[in-house]
Amino acid sequence: MVSSARTVTFPGVVSPGMTLFPLRRGPGDPTFQVDDDGAIWRTSLLPSGSVTARISRTAANAVDCAAWGSGAEEFLGALPAMLGAHDDSSDFVPANPVVAAAHQRVPHLRLGRTDQVLEALIPAVLEQRVPGADAFRAWRLLVTKFGTPAPGPAPERMRVLPSAEVWRRIPSWEFHRANVDPGRARTIVGCAQRASSLERLASWPAVKAREALVSLPGVGIWTAAETAQRALGDADALSVGDYHISKMIGWTLLGHPIDDDEMVELLEPMRPTPPPRGPVAGGQSAGLRATPGRATCRCRTSARCDLPGVTSHGHRVPIAGRRG
Repeated sequence: MVSSARTVTFPGVVSPGMTLFPLRRGPGDPTFQVDDDGAIWRTSLLPSGSVTARISRTAANAVDCAAWGSGAEEFLGALPAMLGAHDDSSDFVPANPVVAAAHQRVPHLRLGRTDQVLEALIPAVLEQRVPGADAFRAWRLLVTKFGTPAPGPAPERMRVLPSAEVWRRIPSWEFHRANVDPGRARTIVGCAQRASSLERLASWPAVKAREALVSLPGVGIWTAAETAQRALGDADALSVGDYHISKMIGWTLLGHPIDDDEMVELLEPMRPTPPPRGPVAGGQSAGLRATPGRATCRCRTSARCDLPGVTSHGHRVPIAGRRG
């Protein structure tokens, strides 16, 4: 199969791993793998068809991508945005010294956007209210069984996620076998039934898109934020309702745990834009730019515990215990 290729050059240092790893749903994600050379393999289902892509950094400021499948050209066209080429953090000037120091350590941190709303929404729904490992397993089982073979020379066990039509028709017992409760299963099916409308949200202002997402049955502020972060590159999408992030933010910035309301108040001054109306407000890049480095939490069950949802480059990946 013939591949297409593209090189994206940046004005400074680039880290594709930093930008793309939030798209990975656990180490066994059939749509996202990393090979021994550090290259990222990713599959996706676009309007033009399925695609397999291999993304690697070839210079300090350059990323190469080879893509296979009928969706290859469309994928390559969206590659700069996916790698964060359009992310402008020039108006992010943190006054908090901890945040300022972290921002200085990783000036090349870029937030990407996929423009694929359902692709980001379904795994976010799977991650509601369950341990991360359970959500990763459910995603792996469902995509492996109901997805399609990855085009091109993809690594073993990679698959392309199911289409919206297939998600709509997955039987209830298959969700049950993947340990997905009826509530989350209904939410996924309902979102898949609205797939066309959901994909149009990629062209909306981020705040309006989040407001539309939370109007869906079973989709709350946390799920909308997790979706907007990945699909829309929304730096203001704060994951309110996460069982760990408010405590992590509190320990990092104040030296003690705080709750969601206190977190929103603490991060609000970091927002460069006027706050939106409604309950979806959040501080500028609160979970994305403000806290690079491995975070720790001191909670009732342990004197100190690592938070696996925060990576060394500051991006969040799925962790245990979310709300809707």
